[in-house]
Amino acid sequence: MDLRVAAYAVIERRGKILLTHWRRGHLHGWTLPGGGIDPGEDPKDAVVREVFEETGLQAKPGRLLGVDSRVMVREEVPEGTDPEMHTIRIVYRATVQDGPLRNEVDGSSDEARWVALKDVNSLKTLSLVQTGLRMAGLSRRGSGQGRGGQNRGGAGKSGGGKSGSAKQGAQKHAGAKSGAAKAAGAPAAGTTKASAARPSAGRSRSRGR
Repeated sequence: MDLRVAAYAVIERRGKILLTHWRRGHLHGWTLPGGGIDPGEDPKDAVVREVFEETGLQAKPGRLLGVDSRVMVREEVPEGTDPEMHTIRIVYRATVQDGPLRNEVDGSSDEARWVALKDVNSLKTLSLVQTGLRMAGLSRRGSGQGRGGQNRGGAGKSGGGKSGSAKQGAQKHAGAKSGAAKAAGAPAAGTTKASAARPSAGRSRSRGR
């Protein structure tokens, strides 16, 4: 079973949260900025690097919100490869300097966007979004029933159940992005064994970061 360790940031200001759009083939969804940690890299340094690569903004990591651990069952893996992947996602609260957003080129994400918390549930999001909002105490502010919003599980980069409400999405990694340098948390559809330092547990099929 592969192991992937990634770091992500919950960046919120003036009622909006910074999200990035993760894509891998036909799989896609909105997730938190962040990604896989390079060998020897400090998780906070990984957050700064990933946020800049995906959004063009300079981030300053704050307090550790929690650690989400789960086993994902990935889709579309090469024959002979174990589809299960253990993903550990370290989530920080962070701030960014003011500036224009810049979309990532040739990476695992293709768009960065400030999204009103009340509109999060109208988007197709990876489970990491609801996990991060819950850890940051922002889930209530973004818990309005969205129209057609879907949450997909996944592992990432950087980046994790399929469609449903925000509550269902919160149970979901993609956000999953897959990779270390670009650490794309790649969401997979499958079973997820989850536990967080604000623990969660279970097993689910997911796609994404």
